[in-house]
Amino acid sequence: MLQNQNIVFAPLLDWPVIWVVAALSALIVGLALWRGLRGWWLRGFAAVALLAALANPSIQSEERDSLQDIALVVTDRSASNYLGTRRAQTDAALAHLEAELGARDGIETRHVEIPDGPQNAGTELFTVLREALADLPRDRLAGVFVISDGRVHDLAQRDGMQLPAPIHLLKSGESSDWDRRLIVSNAPSFAILGEPITLGLRVEDQGAVPADQSGFARLEYTINGEEMRETRVPVGEDLEITVTLERGGMNVLQFELEEAPGELTTRNNAAIVQINGVRDRLSVLLVSGEPNAGQRTWRNLLKSDPAVDLVHFTILRPPDRHDGVPVDELSLIAFPTRELFVDKIDEFDLIIFDRYRRRGILPNSYFNNIARYVEDGGALLVIGGPELASADSIWRSPLGAVFPARPTSRVLEEGFRPTVTELGQRHPVTAGLESMAPGSEDGPGWGRWFRQIEMEPDQGQTVMAGIDGKPLLVLDRVGEGRLALIASDQTWLWDRGYEGGGPQLELLRRLAHWMMGEPDLEEETLSATAEGQRLTILRRSLRDEVGDVTVTAPDGSESTVTLNEDSPGAYQAEWDAPEIGLYRLEESDLSSVVAVGPQAPREFEQTISTAEDLRPLITATRGGTVRIEDGLPDLRWVREGRAAAGRGWLGLTPRDAYVTTDLRSAALLPGWAWLLLAAGFALGAWLREGR
Repeated sequence: MLQNQNIVFAPLLDWPVIWVVAALSALIVGLALWRGLRGWWLRGFAAVALLAALANPSIQSEERDSLQDIALVVTDRSASNYLGTRRAQTDAALAHLEAELGARDGIETRHVEIPDGPQNAGTELFTVLREALADLPRDRLAGVFVISDGRVHDLAQRDGMQLPAPIHLLKSGESSDWDRRLIVSNAPSFAILGEPITLGLRVEDQGAVPADQSGFARLEYTINGEEMRETRVPVGEDLEITVTLERGGMNVLQFELEEAPGELTTRNNAAIVQINGVRDRLSVLLVSGEPNAGQRTWRNLLKSDPAVDLVHFTILRPPDRHDGVPVDELSLIAFPTRELFVDKIDEFDLIIFDRYRRRGILPNSYFNNIARYVEDGGALLVIGGPELASADSIWRSPLGAVFPARPTSRVLEEGFRPTVTELGQRHPVTAGLESMAPGSEDGPGWGRWFRQIEMEPDQGQTVMAGIDGKPLLVLDRVGEGRLALIASDQTWLWDRGYEGGGPQLELLRRLAHWMMGEPDLEEETLSATAEGQRLTILRRSLRDEVGDVTVTAPDGSESTVTLNEDSPGAYQAEWDAPEIGLYRLEESDLSSVVAVGPQAPREFEQTISTAEDLRPLITATRGGTVRIEDGLPDLRWVREGRAAAGRGWLGLTPRDAYVTTDLRSAALLPGWAWLLLAAGFALGAWLREGR
């Protein structure tokens, strides 16, 4: 408990009036002195007593409770401050400060910690410091102690920050620390399949690099977790690496430097790059038989896509015409059969036979070559009309050996609504198509077709059915290639919107992408997407059940994740990854990789401890920096405005803050006493001057 007394005034008149009275009194006393009156000084005292009575002085007494000063301790718990010996140094420095501050009277310690910033924000020291200071009475703050490696990533928050007390940095880390990191300086987001792309890389060393570690480093990299490659790269120089993507969709490239002896961390030795592989242009050969209503639909669909290079030939002469025209003159221009089906057949990504029948233009050797093209990785789409069931059917050529179904020679002419089979509901090509129908009580609501070629399936997957459940769309893998068979030539009815139409565009788009081997439309796939550190694992399968997925973390540890069927053929689960990095997923004979977290975490971009980011504040508040490895400092009290740091010590500024608990006021003298004094002095002057 402290007590403080002050004299305060409660004037009976306004101060200007009192000052006028004081001036007149001084004039009268001065006149008395000038005239040589012996009682002039008594007149002066009388005037003072009168003025004091008008000012009405009183004694004000305050009772105060002193408040403790506050020391703010900010502890860096971000990832970079856990490297090497920094965690142990931080804990030791924190314990030392707590002991030193706890041994002092009149000071309170407040603690705040700096976690890793959200969304790869790094160490947000100044943000945390601003929030902590907002909750503190600034007139009680005696000092701020920051225990950190000094790496800060929110420097914009430092601007305009003012502290009423010194700030000190207890810097973790060692003077011998050095680190090597890998930087991806240039990487495209998209790449054309089959064409080389160039990535820019750089290997940098930081800190006290040993002389025997300069020069070259060994770099390994993989594409989609496979194809391990190795090369030696120079340190401190920009370099380029050329890779070629062969798989469509998202490709994950992982680069990793060999660990160097003594480097601070290997967390920045790896970099993950995700590149979306896309096709440059799709080369399509469309061969139409006699003109038909669906021909324009196919042509318009393919021509509308700027990524499609279309070569289209139509046989204009009906097969039942007998006018003696040779078969090699059955088109407006010469049909370059050898060039298309022998010399350049492998340049096409997709070949479509639209209601084509054998008529002597393509010999069996050419059909043999088409079958070989499919088996070697090509794609073939057959749209069947009545000619598919005739004696001139291409099924009766050597190409029939790769057909997934055989025609029975029956052409069914009646109205029917195409349906998706139970298997088709699980197949990516047709899954969910029924939800695109307008809807009705007797079916999916699609418009009817009126012709179907009866087929007997031998192999492949029947994903759509027509009359009496007979195969309408059959998909099959032939060797390395793929073949799709549509047993009707009336898909154009959907395009015209007959009876509401149907999802023709979506169906044909999926068909084309499946035949091109797009990963999103594979029947058996295992993939994952990452949002933050949460993985969404997706397994597509035509089977009724799938096994658990084994997830291998960057450190080699394995976890098992059970999938649940989310929709027909789609099994899904969410899993929280324990750390950032590249994860491998395996189920049965399928595998996939996914990158979790940022490609280059900010916490490990710069790892050597420094005081530069805090130096402007330290200098402005006359604080200091101490390297923990050199010894922990003592604490001292220093007056405000003086240097608050020296060799082996850091300073605290006493704030002497208090709170007033009681306030009393009493008049210095009552009014009559002031008047009595004034009258006494005036009487004394009269008596002295009257003798």
